Amino acid sequence: MEHKANLKDIATLFLKLGIIGFGGPAAHIAMMQDEVVTKRKWLTEQHFLDLIGATNLIPGPNSTEMAIHIGHEKGGWKGLIVAGLCFILPAVFITGIFAYLYKKYGQVPEVQPFIYGIKPAIIAIILGAIFPLAKKSLKSTELIIIGLLVLLASLFNINEIYLMFGAGFVALFLAHLRNRKNSNLNSFLPLTLLQITNTTILSATNANLFWIFLKIGAILYGSGYVLFAFLDTELVSTGLLTRQQLIDAIAVGQFTPGPVFSSVTFIGYQINGFTGAIVSTIAIFLPSFVFVALLNPIVKKMRNSKLFSAFLDAVNVASVAIIVAICFDMSKDTITDWRTILIAVLSIAIAFGYKKLNSAFVVLGGSLIGYLLTLI
Repeated sequence: MEHKANLKDIATLFLKLGIIGFGGPAAHIAMMQDEVVTKRKWLTEQHFLDLIGATNLIPGPNSTEMAIHIGHEKGGWKGLIVAGLCFILPAVFITGIFAYLYKKYGQVPEVQPFIYGIKPAIIAIILGAIFPLAKKSLKSTELIIIGLLVLLASLFNINEIYLMFGAGFVALFLAHLRNRKNSNLNSFLPLTLLQITNTTILSATNANLFWIFLKIGAILYGSGYVLFAFLDTELVSTGLLTRQQLIDAIAVGQFTPGPVFSSVTFIGYQINGFTGAIVSTIAIFLPSFVFVALLNPIVKKMRNSKLFSAFLDAVNVASVAIIVAICFDMSKDTITDWRTILIAVLSIAIAFGYKKLNSAFVVLGGSLIGYLLTLI
């Protein structure tokens, strides 16, 4: 049973998530799962999983698109806009402040002691959220095998979009073999993967910035780190941005809440001031609103079709497997000494033992303990 929500409820939730959403897309989706499935019961676990799968099939920032999907589900096109803006704007505002201070003083503030404890806590939040989703998505031996293969391939750094579509098409083919009489493979049109083209920038105008970031937002699959690789090609190599500025933009994106794509606000400000920040931010996020508006009505139709349902189930399993692989990679880089092990263990115990506790408290607790332990 999915509970109702009004625009005020949607705005309140996603403003909160935008303010406390540290840790990247996997952590954001974990927090959304806790809020909209476990606490508010706006969506069932299956419906939430379907939206994750659908989000992974389109380019753009996954957690932002999940927020937009949920807003559309609960409030139509108004909810779509409200959820997306409320999730994005806190990060953009905070990043904008850092961008101003950076341009004025030439450095970012020292926040490493606080980040030290946040990262292990975020791993615990992701694990706590992904566990029920994994149980829900692993419906058959076939899906378990697909999930394990995707997990293994993801650990070997195979591109996640290949894994997602690969899992879906394998399941689609197997479902076709089982349902030959009812199959209609000709009705399936896979999404076209586009390649970004390198544009020579003659001047740092807002029109240039809008085109660069609109193009990236429209075709970028993968994490924020993939975004920075594109930015290096589009901006650093053309002389619009120094590599140090890009590195500092990455740092700001990591220690501010909300989508890591808000780093673009920082970059736009460095290149063209306040208007550059606004234009760049609008351009990078605009495709996500359009894609979700087009895709969202199709998700339920896919679930009602036997063939597409098999495709979506496999994509859901692949999504969970990729999040687990991300979590594993994060732990290798994050849990490196007795302090981070202690924070991770405590956070996992709390995340699994007190499921109704708001994940923000786990993040804040991890940050505080991390800061105190660095003093030892």
